[in-house]
Amino acid sequence: MEANQQVKFEKMVYGGDCLGRLADGRAVFVPFVLPGESAEIEITESKERFARGRMVKLVEESPNRITPPCPYFSICGGCSYQHLGYAQQLDLKKDLVRDQMERIGKLTYLPEISITGSPTAFAYRNQVQFHPVQNGNAEASPSLGLNRASSNGVLPIEKCLLIPEEMNDILPQIELEANSGIARIAIRMDSDSEIMLVFEGESPEPPELSIELPVSSTYLSPDGRSLNMGGNDALVYRVLGEEFLVSPESFFQVNLPVAEEMVSHVLALIEGQENLSILELYSGVGLFSRFLAPHASQLTAIESSPSACFDFAGNLEEFENISLYEGAVEYLLPPLIEQIKPIDLVVLDPPRAGLNTKARQALIDLDPEQIIYISCDPSTLARDLKHFSEAGYSLQSLHAFDMFPQTAHVETMTVLQRTQRVTS
Repeated sequence: MEANQQVKFEKMVYGGDCLGRLADGRAVFVPFVLPGESAEIEITESKERFARGRMVKLVEESPNRITPPCPYFSICGGCSYQHLGYAQQLDLKKDLVRDQMERIGKLTYLPEISITGSPTAFAYRNQVQFHPVQNGNAEASPSLGLNRASSNGVLPIEKCLLIPEEMNDILPQIELEANSGIARIAIRMDSDSEIMLVFEGESPEPPELSIELPVSSTYLSPDGRSLNMGGNDALVYRVLGEEFLVSPESFFQVNLPVAEEMVSHVLALIEGQENLSILELYSGVGLFSRFLAPHASQLTAIESSPSACFDFAGNLEEFENISLYEGAVEYLLPPLIEQIKPIDLVVLDPPRAGLNTKARQALIDLDPEQIIYISCDPSTLARDLKHFSEAGYSLQSLHAFDMFPQTAHVETMTVLQRTQRVTS
């Protein structure tokens, strides 16, 4: 085991860590440290070219460091930047997006990067997933917790500052027995402040639960079925005056004010354009589709989640110019290309892993005029943009949205324009 070292830290890297150099010249990545700070660190992972560590003692403090408001900060794995003021967090995320575009995407001529912050830096999440705590006989400990920062264990949590008080008030009232069979519990709150508990377990049938709280409750079985156990069977979210019904197992944006900013940005990008032939990939419950449809002569959407497709159909039932396909983009898009061409605009919001290789190639083969790529991971976005650049697309604009204050995550929206056609 390597001895502790004192390290001077240089810069933040994407993912929440700060980079420094060990005595032997190797890069070392440590969370909860800021550039310019010196700290005594313990090596937790040692590789030939780099190492990872944890701070044992802060030796020299940055003037940018603030006191984190949460007592769990640096122990809980949920937040990365509570020791940094919110304005500095926004600057940092903007710089990290630029770094990913240049280093991974090899994009040398970047447009100016702007960022939209969250109206509230705390209490913004409408959903958090908790895990049962295996606390033995410690009856006074909370029954639920969040993943620890330094291990796979669960940290008992009495209150999370990222969720509203209404959700925090429910948290201590949830009591689980050791053999409950529950693996995870999501607490969700919609635009009407209605709260839903979503239980997940390994059994196909829900366990016996005694619920005396003013909430709705649902059990998600391993096969994906949603079993209502009381109250409403869907949540209601409102974005820019439009109402979306969302099933318990369907995804929806966790920060509604920032989601509204993102939709508004998309609408501004297509302002004045009508009768567009639009393709939306990873369409979810129809958040963007609902606002794109009035501008489309035909909108084709692809989504793999059955519950999201069910919600999409209900949320957009008033439109007759929409075709929805259920399945994975990499399997459905290639055979659809000739049927739906030509496409004026593609809007896509893939999961964190970005575009599957087959999906990306199919999109290039489709040859749309314009692509709006929404990403929750700038590293996979940069990788995909590199391929689009090589295929003749030019990066027109790049805008970041801080959907997740205090965390290392950031949403990015890019606009790609067809500028040349690459022939093989």
